[in-house]
Amino acid sequence: MKQILNQIGGAPCAGIAWFDKRNPATGRMFARVAEAGPAEVDRAVAAARASLAGSWGRSSTGERADLLIAIADGIERRFAEFLDAEVEDTGKPRSQASQVDIPRSIANFRNFAEAIRQHSTEYFEGGTPDGRGAIHLTQRRPIGVVAVLAPWNLPLLLLSWKVAPALACGNAVVCKPSEETPQTATLLAGVMRDAGVPDGVYSVVHGYGAGSAGELLCRHPDVDAITLTGESRTGTAVMKAAAEGTRAVSFELGGKNPSLVFADCDFDAALEGTVRSVFQNSGQICVGTERVYVERPIYARFVAALGKAAQSLKLGSPDDPRTAMGPLISEKHRRKVLAYYARARAEGATVIAGGGIPADMPTDLAEGAWVQPTIWTGLTEDSPVVREEIFGPCCHIAPFDNEDEVIARANDTEFGLAAALWTTNLSRAHRVATRLDAGIVWVNTWGHRDLRTPFGGTRRSGIGREGGRHSLEFYSELKDVCIKL
Repeated sequence: MKQILNQIGGAPCAGIAWFDKRNPATGRMFARVAEAGPAEVDRAVAAARASLAGSWGRSSTGERADLLIAIADGIERRFAEFLDAEVEDTGKPRSQASQVDIPRSIANFRNFAEAIRQHSTEYFEGGTPDGRGAIHLTQRRPIGVVAVLAPWNLPLLLLSWKVAPALACGNAVVCKPSEETPQTATLLAGVMRDAGVPDGVYSVVHGYGAGSAGELLCRHPDVDAITLTGESRTGTAVMKAAAEGTRAVSFELGGKNPSLVFADCDFDAALEGTVRSVFQNSGQICVGTERVYVERPIYARFVAALGKAAQSLKLGSPDDPRTAMGPLISEKHRRKVLAYYARARAEGATVIAGGGIPADMPTDLAEGAWVQPTIWTGLTEDSPVVREEIFGPCCHIAPFDNEDEVIARANDTEFGLAAALWTTNLSRAHRVATRLDAGIVWVNTWGHRDLRTPFGGTRRSGIGREGGRHSLEFYSELKDVCIKL
């Protein structure tokens, strides 16, 4: 049986207990994970603090950028190992993880190496009462010890999205990956060591949230900032912990994202984009679509086409190149998603596709956390199925008749992360995109990202922005150095 250990100060260690890790595609246990307790978290934070007082605290921008490139190269050399671990932890199709998760993680380190090299110091000249003048240099300095709480849906991708800019700015990080996906964060510690990252700069503590390593880390008095990608309710709990000591926070949280499909859209493109936005990663993606609004003239046609597409998605082994959709992350999460499936039926929804557990999975996958890709119509806007984030491969489709109506319905949510808009009318595209209350609006596409652009949401979808210079702004603090001439 595989053992997955904490990684503290450059060395592996056990913890206060062990918990089981199961493969979500098969349901079989394949590893035991060491849960970090108070002593382990204390050691990890102390090691991070010590690294800042040592050579890491004196490292130059160029040295850190070079290390990020070395880390990227190290992941690339061990690509197959990272890929195997990510697939084993998540059950997602190997084709997806090999084309998205691991390559994007490598790109994150390279991108932030370039971003920090290009970052410049501001220079101002000013007057003084004696007329001799002064110069002001605006410097960016690291925050200190950063707690990184990473999610299970895109484990290495979203971990590296935080770790890379944090290290670029000279911070030390203590990571708490999801208990569902402990492997790639652990493997990254080995890559860090091989790349020459000083001990203590990157540590990993395993465990759960409340009452475990996550809460211990967030409440630790020597942690200077906390960054989280996760559920909105988790963000609330972390926010309360961060209030003690007034620590900086960056949250990328949940969403109940709308897609607006106008009658003048490119039908095939809108259909293909909606299929991806609803079912990619088994619907376990924060920017995924769970509410689809279709203009009435094409509503019936679109519902029929989306239903047919959902029914044609192949569920199967992660290693089968034909597999289009994997399992949910765990049996616990499957119970949550299936509870919404049952709620939709109880409220009288019309089930266009799916609605339950697939009955024809092969024997070796029968105990996995599988659910059917599901589409409903006929629910009211106040239904919990329409209002609450489900985080599964499902959506509700409803018709609309005009712009003002659909914008009001799209914005009627406590979230504000992402939206998709499908129209060939350029004026409408600009007009509607501006009025949608979301941090990201895609027009005639979905999921397209440029790593330099701001990423994040409003309201219960998060605090702050990540990406390019926006990440560097969070992971550093400004200092004004004034020199009288």
